[in-house]
Amino acid sequence: MAATDTTIKQNVVPSGTWKSDPVHSHVGFSVKHMVVATFRGAFGDYEVTLSDESGEPRLSGTVGVSSVEVKDEQLNGHLLSPDFFDAENYPEISFTSTGIRREGDGIVVDGDLSIKGTTKRVEARGTITEPVENIAGREGVGLELSTVVDRTEFGLNWNADLPKGGVAVSNDVRLDVHIELAKEEA
Repeated sequence: MAATDTTIKQNVVPSGTWKSDPVHSHVGFSVKHMVVATFRGAFGDYEVTLSDESGEPRLSGTVGVSSVEVKDEQLNGHLLSPDFFDAENYPEISFTSTGIRREGDGIVVDGDLSIKGTTKRVEARGTITEPVENIAGREGVGLELSTVVDRTEFGLNWNADLPKGGVAVSNDVRLDVHIELAKEEA
């Protein structure tokens, strides 16, 4: 196992192609709501691929906007409307890395995030585990990344002023991915 540990540290990501396991993963967001609390939601439909083709680490993923999960049916409909994600016209959110590097014990992923027809460069920080063989004999890795984006830069502009100051929804939204990836068999 020591040779594998060294290889990963040198190559940033483990060799091969790795695909997300949706049963053991989570793609979510959180945002300050009504100035007093943090609201959380998630997406149920997503695909993530991590690879090191030609020695160049790559991370890419897509999220089905219509799979947004919140605890209120009316809010769910509002999030799918043109006020927010406009799911009818923009059915996917996508991310493609432009660079992956180690920083201390962590990992930094730079890339292009596309939401609602707008693409912006973002930097996500987190961790990646070393490959582990699961009980079924298949290799897996864990990837956890977070970043904060200004939702208005992606055209998610709806808001409402509160009677005594502040707004209903903060512009800063934290995006969190906790992904278990399984190695693709050759």
